[in-house]
Amino acid sequence: MASFGNAFSSSIGKKLIMGITGLFLISFLAVHCFINALIFVNDGGLTFNVGAHFMATNWLIRAMEVVLMAGLLAHIIQGLRLVFQNQAARPVKYAVNNGAANSKWYSRSMGLLGTILLIFLIVHLSDFWVVSRFTGIPTVDSAGHENLFAVMVARFQTLWVVILYILAMVSLAYHLLHGFASAFQTLGWNHKKYTPLIKAFGIWYSIIIAILFAAMPVAIYAGLIK
Repeated sequence: MASFGNAFSSSIGKKLIMGITGLFLISFLAVHCFINALIFVNDGGLTFNVGAHFMATNWLIRAMEVVLMAGLLAHIIQGLRLVFQNQAARPVKYAVNNGAANSKWYSRSMGLLGTILLIFLIVHLSDFWVVSRFTGIPTVDSAGHENLFAVMVARFQTLWVVILYILAMVSLAYHLLHGFASAFQTLGWNHKKYTPLIKAFGIWYSIIIAILFAAMPVAIYAGLIK
């Protein structure tokens, strides 16, 4: 048991946990983005509220939320531990360090990008998840579903919130650009035939997911979706 624990506390073990939880969160993002994108139907939120109602009442989804939160916390904790570990391993920066010659800037800035996303998550969960799961939504739509769409529209009337979401989605895009392919590499899923396809898919996934999420608050703030 001790050896098992030591394996996951090692540098390789930490990266393995980051890879597994990262792929799980990537899968969740796709589902979350699809449900949220239902606002673009632009029917006063009726279709979106149906999707939100399903996510809030389906027992399997609710059970998976527990797994999701555990995975998210593990991803955050292990990410912070890796950042601090890397900083401790190099307490004095080199006088000359051409990091760009070996990696992309966002690959070297995962700690910063992750911190921005953490701040965003606190705001986002407070705005929507806590309301829909605990405090309750005071209004319903014409179909009788809790009107989470109305909560979203009200929240995205504030400019700084919209700007925060945009900045967070830029950070998410860069975070995914590095994390998507790295997760597969960490798990040993490398192949000269498939790795380029994984990297290409990861690039498109990162861009599309980030654009869709950022477009939602912008479209609501601009009055394109009502």
